[in-house]
Amino acid sequence: MTARTKLDLFKPRPTWVRYTLGYAALFLGIIVGKIKVKGRDYIPKEGPFIVVANHFNVSEPPFFLFALQRPINFLVASDQVIEWYNYWAVWLYGFIPTNRAHLAPSTIKMAKKVFAKKEILGVFPEGDTLSDELRSAKPGAVFLSTLGQVPIVPMSIYGLKKGLWNYIFSGIRPKISIRVGKPFGPFELPKDRSQKEKELKYIGDEMMCRIAALLPEECHGKYKNNPNVKKYRLENNL
Repeated sequence: MTARTKLDLFKPRPTWVRYTLGYAALFLGIIVGKIKVKGRDYIPKEGPFIVVANHFNVSEPPFFLFALQRPINFLVASDQVIEWYNYWAVWLYGFIPTNRAHLAPSTIKMAKKVFAKKEILGVFPEGDTLSDELRSAKPGAVFLSTLGQVPIVPMSIYGLKKGLWNYIFSGIRPKISIRVGKPFGPFELPKDRSQKEKELKYIGDEMMCRIAALLPEECHGKYKNNPNVKKYRLENNL
């Protein structure tokens, strides 16, 4: 059994707190970067739904908020180390703690509450920021989508080459491109465990191809030259 960390004790702040902090994210986005958001028409008018995005930089969550302009319940790995200068923002907004290998019952319980309140769950399916190219998805986002029978909305965030504080202190305003893609799912999983794992992997790869379709080719990583990427680009009129 994995020892609990301080991050395991976190939970999302009340909706009104996250809503208010969304305005701070809008202000921060306007000040820090030159941001273009495309595809907002694909965002469902009402929840519940899951939004998934690439995770190349630890500074991406505020731009997640900037794009959606609604309170989000982030799913965040609790087995990671968060630097002190980023910890305050994580504490202020709150999140649903999760183990990157296996979803704990508490994580599933909190996600179900999000769906019951018709809110938005935000997930970085790769689980870390170890690369600036796409990697395989952890199964959590797909599993929760099938569990709650809610759609998944793919999104890309591109242009952050450094940490947010580096841009703030240097005075450089990077060009940040955010694209939202067409929702897909939910799906049904087979009852057989081995077949369920295969299906989670298959849908997870589809999800990552949909994110790849919203990113420049240089970022496609594992999904480079995958024919589904071209198909989803056409689907999103790109």
